[in-house]
Order: sequence, then C-alpha cells, then structure tokens
Amino acid sequence: MFLKDYHQEIADGFAFSRAQASRFAKGVAADFNPIHDEDAKRFCVPGDLLFAMLVSRIGLHQKMCCTFSGMVGGDVALHLECQQQHARIVDAAGKEYLDMAFAGDKNPDKALIETLVKRYVRFSGQNFPPILLPLMKDKAVMVNPARPLVMYQSMAIDLKSVALDDPQIEFSGADLDVEGRRGNARLRFDFVDNGQVVGCGEKLMVLSGLVPYDQTEMDKMVAFYYERKNSYAA
Repeated sequence: MFLKDYHQEIADGFAFSRAQASRFAKGVAADFNPIHDEDAKRFCVPGDLLFAMLVSRIGLHQKMCCTFSGMVGGDVALHLECQQQHARIVDAAGKEYLDMAFAGDKNPDKALIETLVKRYVRFSGQNFPPILLPLMKDKAVMVNPARPLVMYQSMAIDLKSVALDDPQIEFSGADLDVEGRRGNARLRFDFVDNGQVVGCGEKLMVLSGLVPYDQTEMDKMVAFYYERKNSYAA
C-alpha cells in the first residue's frame, strides 16, 4: 500500500512524522497549505492522510461520513478503534481526531482503494485557489493573509455501488456561508465510473479569521501559493 511511505508502524498503532505528513500533503494531495509544512509552528497532519489511513484499514464502504475533531501533531502515537459500523482514530489518552460512520456494502480491494484515495485527496487538496478564491470574492471576504487558517471539518461519501472499475472524481459545485469572521465552505463532487455518475460526496471546510476582501492582498497570496507549488515541483 502506498501509505507505507507516509506513516510508521508502532506498538499497537501508527504515527506520522512531520516529514512524512508534509510529503503526503505536497506530493500526493498537492496541498500547499502552510500548516502542513514540516517546520510550521502550528503544524498538523493533513486530514486527508488520516482519512486515507482509515479507509485503507477498514475498506471502502458505500456510505462513509467523517468528522475531524482535532489537529494531529508530528509523531503522535495513534490507534484505530472499530465497533460495528463506526471507527475512530484516537491517541493513547483517548483523544479523538477522526470519527467515521460507515454503512452499506464493503469492497476491501486494496488496488481500488489506493486509486480512489489518491484521486480523492488530489481533488481535496486543491481547494485554493481554484474553488475557494471565487467563493470568497463573491462574499467579499478572505482569510487573513497574515494568518490564513482553513480547516477540514467533515466529509461524506455516498456510492450507489462499491463494485467500481476506474472511478474518477469531478467537482460539482460549492458554496460559502459567512457568519462574522467565520466561514463554512461546502464543496460537492461526483464519482464517475465508465461515464456514469455512481455516487456523490461533500466536503465541509471552516475558514477562520475572515477579513474584508482585498484584491491586492489576494493576488499576493495566490502568487505565494504558486511559488511554493512550483518550487516543490522543481
């Protein structure tokens, strides 16, 4: 499984080093959020890496609903708790970081899971600027350039069947609700297999510390983002 390069097995569980989590964010998810930089002061493991780890261990289910409840730091000892149609990633003290409810048919095919996970996290990691920027501009708000904070809150998947061949993921729409300095961005997507829509999904993100939209500052943020991305690719 490709995740072997992005985590370490430890007694009774697993952990992610800063380097492993940062490589996953940039190399697999194309996610250049500074919070995933190896040397970030407020570093956290990408939520998509937690999701990928969980699905790789419990299999692909028709219905999966994830809620992220904590920021995982580097080298935190974690383990999986699973009961009937519920799974959680927790630390040694019992603190929960990811909760998943699942139902319906299951497909344990690791090759399919790897393909689907890679495509999902690639889609998920590229929220900014293509999707979030137009939403913020439309609402005349933006994340604080001095301290941009965008957090993954939840994600749900609903598949008609788990007997998939070569599933692709296509963006199907998004909206942003703003309340004061906080915004809730909802991103929707479809699963397409052999030209047919075989399921749908939704991702909810929280944007904190919103400030009035400023095109000059936004242009700087976009330029900085692409500078980081291009530098990594080089």
